[in-house]
Amino acid sequence: MARLLSTQATALLLLIFCVGSSMGSVYFSDLKQNLIVTASPKPGQVLYAGEDKITVTWKLNSSLPASTDAAYKKVKVKLCYAPVSQKDRGWRKTEDNLEKDKTCQFKITTQPYAGSGSFEYTIDRSVPTATYFVRAYVVDASDTELAYGQTTDAKKTTNLFDVVGITGRHASLDIAAGCFSAFSVVALLFFFVVEKRKAKK
Repeated sequence: MARLLSTQATALLLLIFCVGSSMGSVYFSDLKQNLIVTASPKPGQVLYAGEDKITVTWKLNSSLPASTDAAYKKVKVKLCYAPVSQKDRGWRKTEDNLEKDKTCQFKITTQPYAGSGSFEYTIDRSVPTATYFVRAYVVDASDTELAYGQTTDAKKTTNLFDVVGITGRHASLDIAAGCFSAFSVVALLFFFVVEKRKAKK
C-alpha cells in the first residue's frame, strides 16, 4: 500500500512539473507576425564580421487594430541562421519552443517599444561564416514574447545574406608575433656574445 501511494505521488509530481513547464513556455508557432522588419543587406550580399554594418528597421503592421500593441514593452532584434546554415548542425537547430530554439543566437539590439524604430549594427567579430536573416520579437513586461517580424518569408528562403566570419590569425597578431621573434633572435645573439666574452676572460 505504501509503495502504491509513493508511486502515485511520484506520478503526480511529474505531471505537475510537466504541466508547469509547458505553461511557462512560448512557442513560435503561436506568435503572430505583427511586425514589419527590414534590413539593409541585399539578397545574397556578402558582409564581413567586425567590419560591415546592418541597418535594421521595424514597425507595427499598420493594418492591425490600434490596441494590438498595448502590452508591448520592448523590441528584441536578433541575427538568425538560415536553414541552409543549420543543416547537420544541431547547435543551430530550430525548435518551436523558444527556450530551446537555437535559430537566433546573436543579439543586435534591445530597445523600448515605440511602435517603430531602427538600429545600425556593426556585425560582431564572433559571428561565424553562415547565411542569415534578421528577426525581431516584441515582449511584455515579464519579458515574454508576444509577436514577431522577420526579413524573410515563413520558409526562411528569401532576402537572405551571407556573413564571412573572422578565421585564422588577425594581421595584428602576425605583426606582433614577427616582432617578438625578431626580438628573441637579437636577445639570443646578445647573450651569446656576452657569454663568449666572459669565457675569454
